[in-house]
Amino acid sequence: MGNSSLLASLLPPAEAALAEEIVKTSERAAHLTHQMLAYAGQGRFQLSPLDLAHEVREVLAVVKSSIGANVALHLDLPAGLPLIEADPGQIQQVIMNLVINAGEALDGKPGSITIRASVQEVDSSFLAQTFGPSPIEPGRYLSLEVHDTGSGMNEETQAKIFDPFFTTKFTGRGLGLAAVSGIIRGHKGALKVYSKPGQGTSFNIIFPAMPVATAAAPSAVPKNMEGSGTVLVIDDEAMVRNVAKAVLESRGYQVLVAENGMAGVELFETAHRYIALVVLDLTMPLMGGEEALTRLRRIRADIPVILSSGYNEAEILRRFTAQPVAGFIQKPYTATRLLTKIQEVLQSGVPS
Repeated sequence: MGNSSLLASLLPPAEAALAEEIVKTSERAAHLTHQMLAYAGQGRFQLSPLDLAHEVREVLAVVKSSIGANVALHLDLPAGLPLIEADPGQIQQVIMNLVINAGEALDGKPGSITIRASVQEVDSSFLAQTFGPSPIEPGRYLSLEVHDTGSGMNEETQAKIFDPFFTTKFTGRGLGLAAVSGIIRGHKGALKVYSKPGQGTSFNIIFPAMPVATAAAPSAVPKNMEGSGTVLVIDDEAMVRNVAKAVLESRGYQVLVAENGMAGVELFETAHRYIALVVLDLTMPLMGGEEALTRLRRIRADIPVILSSGYNEAEILRRFTAQPVAGFIQKPYTATRLLTKIQEVLQSGVPS
């Protein structure tokens, strides 16, 4: 992913677009790994303003080929809908599960899937019909409906579809709708199912709509990514070291690399007067990131350190409350994310 993002910055626009598609596909794969971590108790929601219609289109670009050539897909995603505050990876998993389930409900037969987004004023009678406990209040919500023209479900099946490991498909994964239910509750939303045998199925999910005044997209990445100073990258993966070195040197930084914590500490001991910042991986042989951080601080207490890991920020920083760090970057990361994070830390003037 890092190589592709660096390549995109070096190519003309037409070729760069191809490299950017590789980056997007890699990010989707990374999201899948993040979901596994979340269900293993190693992840947390990372909330940000989210355009739900955009997320639907992103997911459809991945799963459209898997729902069958004889399935007509109808989208009703009007422009100007309010944003929701949500974790993009979790919401993509919800959409992916519902769309794939809708395709499987057609069982290879001709049919259609309709995906519709709208603003919905939710009252107590609607909430009384949603699945599970609904501690949410009536109000203005963003609704997403996924409807299929499949065989539908009887009441007995509907009562079990959110049970872990329940599936009506021989090839089913079983956790899909149980995961969907948990994610929606975690986002203070609710879910309602409409289905009858022979009449298809509709899943209607609602999320609290952000107020229009605060529904602003995240700030853009700074255009000027040039920098200076020496950065030490400590990581046991050669690909990560090589990509980070190429990315940073292409924007004016000097870069030192080390393949594990022990080598990184030895290099830092020699050159610490000239190093402006350290990017430190956590899981490495010989000496891991936690011990390496302690030893780096013994040599120079004010050195800014950015931790790097496949686990998310909340999980990692909880382990470092005793020795705070300057920043965190989750793997896999693009060239822009790496440059932006380093620029933020160096410009903040916060040593640790």
